[in-house]
Amino acid sequence: MNSETPSVTTAGSTIWISKILISTICADSVWIIVCHVMICPTNPAVPIPEPVALFVIWSTIVPTGPRIALDILMESIPALREVGIKMFLPSSEWRPVSAAPQYGLLPAVTGTLYVSGLAVLFAMILGVACACFLTFFMPKKLASVCLAFIDLVAGIPSVIFGFIGLTVLVKAFVKYLKMAAGQCVLVAGIVLGIMLLPYVVSTCQESLVNAKRTYEKSGLALGLSREYVLIKVILPAIRPGIVASAMMAFGRALGETMAVMMVIGNSAIFPKLLGRGQTLPALTALEMGSIEYGSIHLSVLYVANLVLLVILVVVTLAGQLLKRRFAEHEK
Repeated sequence: MNSETPSVTTAGSTIWISKILISTICADSVWIIVCHVMICPTNPAVPIPEPVALFVIWSTIVPTGPRIALDILMESIPALREVGIKMFLPSSEWRPVSAAPQYGLLPAVTGTLYVSGLAVLFAMILGVACACFLTFFMPKKLASVCLAFIDLVAGIPSVIFGFIGLTVLVKAFVKYLKMAAGQCVLVAGIVLGIMLLPYVVSTCQESLVNAKRTYEKSGLALGLSREYVLIKVILPAIRPGIVASAMMAFGRALGETMAVMMVIGNSAIFPKLLGRGQTLPALTALEMGSIEYGSIHLSVLYVANLVLLVILVVVTLAGQLLKRRFAEHEK
């Protein structure tokens, strides 16, 4: 493979993103100009009404998602035709550059689900407890300050979380668990769970504030303790909000790349809690810059991202279904 391959690969793999962004921006600009001229032909300084502006933006942005999915599907077709179901067989390994190439994606798929599930579990346990403490047992002024700091955590780059996990958690696992390297699925789940905490805390805290305003005074007037009202009345009432925060956190976890890639070990094997593993985003990031554009290897990576997109859609639909059932049950 020549030295120009990475640059060719990068250009080819990003050309469709550039086309989508440019077409979206141009369509937005044209729509806004046309609507502005039609609504305010005599006074261009008059702003466009907010409903019209929202309609213009959403009418151009919403089709972008299906367009991206369609482009990923089209790029996946060569691998689906040539490799097919072999990519998802347990016997297939990830050996894309061997004499007899194998493109086994199942270890990366299971690694993605494993790490994301662990991260959401950690984030939900700590996040819901933290939201309850901030809402019911902490002074309002101090709680608002803590919430501001928690929201700031969401803006920290993921590479910093990965570096802290690499220098603190990985070393701790090596020292106390006598592991050879310390990079494992559990460390990745812990790091990713900490990254998800701001999303869980903010979503659950908003639901708790609304439920507290509705149920707390009535419960206390009946002689119930604050803890009883929280556990028996308020938490069951905000189940749709908890489900929504879990689905949002899971979607965020599925796409995380850098932090997980730094601490999971990046071995294309079936994951174990204290063993190495690999996720689909990490696999894409590691392989994308060194493969030939138009090859089956590249097409398989598009299949990996197609699988990731399908998982995200399924999780989102399942979350919406659960929210509906909870809402119907409450009625």
